[in-house]
Amino acid sequence: MLVRPLEGRPLKYPLPEGAVDSQMHMYLPGYPSLPGGPDLPAGALPDAAQYRRFMKWFGIDRVIITQGNAHQRNNDNLVACLKEMGDTARGVAAFSPDIGDDELDAFAEAGIIGARIMDLPGGAVGLDALEATDDRANARGWMIAVQFDGNRIVELEPRLARLKSRWVFDHHGKFFAGAAIDGPEIAAVKRLIDGGKCWFKFAGVYESSKSGAPGYEDVANFSRHIAKYAPERIVWGSNWPHNLAKTTEAYPDDAGLADTVLGWFADDAARRRALLDNPQELYRLPRFKSGDD
Repeated sequence: MLVRPLEGRPLKYPLPEGAVDSQMHMYLPGYPSLPGGPDLPAGALPDAAQYRRFMKWFGIDRVIITQGNAHQRNNDNLVACLKEMGDTARGVAAFSPDIGDDELDAFAEAGIIGARIMDLPGGAVGLDALEATDDRANARGWMIAVQFDGNRIVELEPRLARLKSRWVFDHHGKFFAGAAIDGPEIAAVKRLIDGGKCWFKFAGVYESSKSGAPGYEDVANFSRHIAKYAPERIVWGSNWPHNLAKTTEAYPDDAGLADTVLGWFADDAARRRALLDNPQELYRLPRFKSGDD
């Protein structure tokens, strides 16, 4: 049995007005999991009503909804979620690179602004489609979210460096755990960032760390280093609803997780960039207008 906490204590580092959650998933009734992907998340379906409560708790104003692996290349649930969330949300879809322009037009109308590459078990679109997906995304000014075993980054760097689209390296590099800040993997990340197209996403640290909670020190070390090196290229995501968790006991402490990860930034200015300015640039979101504007 899994119950997700949707309210709790204030965060140690309050989010700025207009803050963007750059990594989460959402599921509405009527969209079952499909062959090739994992089951839907455990517990009550993590829908828009649940996530709005989570947004209120954290002070999140905008969100990027990423296509869940459970639905593979069928983005109907994502489109329905974007309609439900309205202008506060944009989407990152998973689609075959030979998809028709008319379907991409419909995606754009629904609020989709990016494509997902997930080259790990259960992923719907792998690295074999990277360049073709880049062509389709670049033609529309979309970004790409790229997730793979980060230990392969030196091997894959030439391909990634040639991408024409803006792209974000997901989940702290996924499986970088223990990578030395002066090692070849981090050097490759820095070169890719310097190339002008690459961002780095702080999300789902528990999926990459071997040392584990509460400090995730094996990931913290290089994450701090990259954040200091390129504060203008980091984005943050809650990774709600933590799809891998199967029980309440295994569910991450959302506030504790955010306090830890946001503490890896040098100061409030760097946190603001990661939570507001950087995602606005990566996802081409409109400048946030507060009620005072």
